[in-house]
Amino acid sequence: MKQEKNKELPRPPVVAIVGHIDHGKSTLLDYIRKTNVAAGEAGGITQHLSAYEAVHQTAGGPRSITFLDTPGHAAFAAMRSRGLSVADVAVLVVSAEEGAKPQTLEAAKSIEAAHIPYIVAFTKIDKDGANLERAKASLLEQGIYLEGQGGTIPYAAVSGKTGAGISELLDLILLAADMEGIRANPDAPAEGIVIEAHIESRRGASATLIVQNGTLRSGQYVVAGSASAPVRIMENFLGKNIREAHAGSPVRIIGFSSLPQIGGSFRTVASKKEAEGAAHATQLEEHTQMLTERRAASAAALAAVKETAVEEPEDVEVPETIVLPLVIKTDVAGIGEAVLHELEKIPPAEHLEVRVVSRNVGSISEADVKLAGGGEHPGIVVGFNVKVDNAARTLSERLGVTVATFDIIYKLAEWLTAEVEKHRPRMRREQRNGSAKILKIFSAVKHKVVLGGRVEEGALSQGADVRILRRDLELGRGRVESLQAQKKTAKKVEAGDEFGALIKTDATIAAGDRLEAFEVVYK
Repeated sequence: MKQEKNKELPRPPVVAIVGHIDHGKSTLLDYIRKTNVAAGEAGGITQHLSAYEAVHQTAGGPRSITFLDTPGHAAFAAMRSRGLSVADVAVLVVSAEEGAKPQTLEAAKSIEAAHIPYIVAFTKIDKDGANLERAKASLLEQGIYLEGQGGTIPYAAVSGKTGAGISELLDLILLAADMEGIRANPDAPAEGIVIEAHIESRRGASATLIVQNGTLRSGQYVVAGSASAPVRIMENFLGKNIREAHAGSPVRIIGFSSLPQIGGSFRTVASKKEAEGAAHATQLEEHTQMLTERRAASAAALAAVKETAVEEPEDVEVPETIVLPLVIKTDVAGIGEAVLHELEKIPPAEHLEVRVVSRNVGSISEADVKLAGGGEHPGIVVGFNVKVDNAARTLSERLGVTVATFDIIYKLAEWLTAEVEKHRPRMRREQRNGSAKILKIFSAVKHKVVLGGRVEEGALSQGADVRILRRDLELGRGRVESLQAQKKTAKKVEAGDEFGALIKTDATIAAGDRLEAFEVVYK
């Protein structure tokens, strides 16, 4: 419904803080919020999309700003994009010590894709190794043109430790917001974006929302895709209960019927019946779309198999394709995206399909282990910032399911890569090690043949398995029981040397035949 323009008022801007890992994003926000979140983050990196409100004193009076703190690690690209999609302004954080880095450039591209204005904040200017001009030059080399360097992108030099330059940065943020003309209608039904979702053991499904327009009030009902919730328990970013939330504010709603889709939109309705009806309609639509996608995927997979089917050499035993079930459990829904991102980077293994059978939030339970261990091959349950129920751990040992939990994303990624490699099926191959020509047969008694020959290629070793060939046709197989060279017992005879050997075989060997030594390897 189109809102009347004369009812729209300026609203607080939503600002996404993005940049390379460990460039000082969380420390900057710590100073702004006068809190100390960074010290409590595992591995020293932000691994959740977090929303905070701050008030900046300006010449015209106090003004609110909502900040979104996004992780810098490459795995959290989807989380950064989601933060930028809801933001009005972005702050690209660049360390004055290090300058532009890979995730700096990736974040800059994401900002451009979101079509929002941004400001560069050069952090850590209090450090001995800080060099502002060098950091500015590193951006210029990557095509990021600042004010004073032929461009229009404003910047501020700041320290999250001392607070230097932060007031100027906040002024720049508000100036960018004013130039964008960010407004909202406080009388409209609330609507906005779901930025995070998780399940609490005592309170059930909850979600963090950013209100983009209207006012969210107690007594209303929120509809987010196929999930709905009465607005009974509503908390601000400090975890305090509130009765209403205005446009630009982050808010947590407790009591959703199911976990809302992160990145999806929400709206409010007046009654429970209307909320359930809207959620049910979306659920039917999602189910129909899922069935259509599954049919298309199955058809594509079958076509790919037919197209890529090739004949394997006769000495190769082709293993069946193993389906490795993978269950992903995280504390919040957004982390699941990061795990999938890391999974996609694992090189595909021949004859192994890693199939994500479940991606959800909450503790690892017996049901998760059963899901991973219900197939022909026991699978993997990986958790991030979650606990493992005792019953689940006991069951995993019985079913042979591998269960592991982590609190740092790159540690999880390293472990998952190694674990998938362990499950990769090996193909049995017969590797040729040498070839010899049989010159003379001395005796043949009870499947044992004493012969003389010359190694023409590679080497012949005691205990080696051999194929017995006549004009490239295999007569049979055998084993080198003993070996002599120059009338002395030998372990190995190299190419060009003659030998005597006792071969155990059922084949009838004659002079002129060849022995081909081989060993079975798995690759």
